[in-house]
Amino acid sequence: MRALEVRGVRASDFDEWKLLWDGYNAFYGRTGATALPDQVTRVAWERFLDAEEPMHALVAERDGRLLGLAHYLFHRSTISIGNNCYLQDLFTVEAARGMGVGRTLIEAVYERAGQAGSPRVYWQTHHSNTVAMRLYDSLAEASGFVVYRKPIV
Repeated sequence: MRALEVRGVRASDFDEWKLLWDGYNAFYGRTGATALPDQVTRVAWERFLDAEEPMHALVAERDGRLLGLAHYLFHRSTISIGNNCYLQDLFTVEAARGMGVGRTLIEAVYERAGQAGSPRVYWQTHHSNTVAMRLYDSLAEASGFVVYRKPIV
């Protein structure tokens, strides 16, 4: 078994990335009537491939197979000069869980954030995602903030 490689997505990754993306969305219940419109997926993919966009996608690959993804973006903040890095999506295939794929992807985001001069990386997860939270607790500190949201439209 070869070492795990983390890299930015390439246009040729779309089909395999889409399987990971679909798995991520299914994990959070975005399927059937609540599935993301195809246009949202297409636009996100196009943004990942556009060097001018602040959105980025990494994949973890081993033996020619994609095992996980991480999507992150940079944004301004009122409390820092450098852009903050938001780790928006993280997913690994079930067969690869517990093998360090998620940790490696998060650490790769940390590295890229540092290279970009970002003062911090942050993310959120659902309170029921207790398995992932054990990993997150080893890599970062919980902020204590509660997220509120209101759909507009």
